[in-house]
Amino acid sequence: PCKCIEVSTSKTGKHGHAKAHIVALDIFTGKKLEDLCPTSHNLDVPFVKRTEYQLLTADGDTGEVSLLTESGETKDDLNLPTVVKVGEPTEDDKKVTAEILESVEKGTDIFVIVQAACGEEKIIQTKTTSG
Repeated sequence: PCKCIEVSTSKTGKHGHAKAHIVALDIFTGKKLEDLCPTSHNLDVPFVKRTEYQLLTADGDTGEVSLLTESGETKDDLNLPTVVKVGEPTEDDKKVTAEILESVEKGTDIFVIVQAACGEEKIIQTKTTSG
């Protein structure tokens, strides 16, 4: 799933159709991707959902995170942002992980924002409660 950052179209050629040059960023890895496709074709648009959960615990060694859902149940199927399946963690991943581990150490309440699309989920942001 990607976020489109630039679209440019070319004129029709002697035998062809107009083409769209699309530049996008992967919403989970931050990787830049490009595609060239005819303007007459359709593209799939991912449904992206952002959910806020309260952080219960986070383990810096294993990367496991335990979250509290709005219904009061625990959600244990996510990892810290620096635990990535493909490639290297981004600077934002490292920053968010540091914020999470710091709040766990201090014992402060913190909320994490989880972005979900195409069957993937990832913690992308933290939010502290002012209280």
